[in-house]
Amino acid sequence: MAGDDARMRQLLEHLKTGMIGIEEALDQLRRFPTTDLGFANVDTHRQMRRGIPEVIFGESKTADQIAKIAAAIEAAGQNVLCTRVRPEQAASVRRKIRGLAYNPVARTLVKIVEPRAPAPGMALVLCAGTSDMPVAEEAAVTLEFLGDRVERAYDVGVAGIHRLFERRELIVRASVIVCVAGMEGALPSVVAGLARAPVVAVPTSIGYGAAFGGVTALLAMLNSCSGGVAVVNIDNGFGAAQFADLVLRASSAAKE
Repeated sequence: MAGDDARMRQLLEHLKTGMIGIEEALDQLRRFPTTDLGFANVDTHRQMRRGIPEVIFGESKTADQIAKIAAAIEAAGQNVLCTRVRPEQAASVRRKIRGLAYNPVARTLVKIVEPRAPAPGMALVLCAGTSDMPVAEEAAVTLEFLGDRVERAYDVGVAGIHRLFERRELIVRASVIVCVAGMEGALPSVVAGLARAPVVAVPTSIGYGAAFGGVTALLAMLNSCSGGVAVVNIDNGFGAAQFADLVLRASSAAKE
């Protein structure tokens, strides 16, 4: 932290004396600092560069590590999102940091320090079966964390395709669609055939032996016969949501 303080002071002095201009100062600010916790370097300027703060991936971390990283992000005045958090981890972290909300289905911890300006339009999160809900909820919670308006339609897979058609109005109104499915991964192709919006397909690791832990669904989605389908990695609800948020905000920026 001392090194970061010295760099910041020097930058401000250079700006004050006219050695650099405002644009150059902003460019330098985008490149530092980090908060060194010993076991982790928290990227507290990611929000300035990318528009969203660093997100904590909770899997394989201890509750103490999650709590310390979350505290550093909160101390920087930024919103906190941690994904893949087990219930016992969440209980421990929430005892250390007040105000964290735990979603047991999404396995997320969230604390909003300063609400983000909402994106225009609506993101629709679909999932094929109830077993796909953890990944779908991770996507939905992430989109809400990013300030987006979200609608959900769960258990609308192709095995009972009439359930999907009952949600056709939502599909047509959506500005972007996150479509989550396991087994053979057919749902995104069907949805993209109905929708005007881009579809972000998320294969899940749900399925019997020949599903190969989600590889079958992944390959099916990559081979979609419908246009406008982008595919993220297996079980990556967070990544799908971040991409969907970029779609919403890029379309808004293009209109300005």
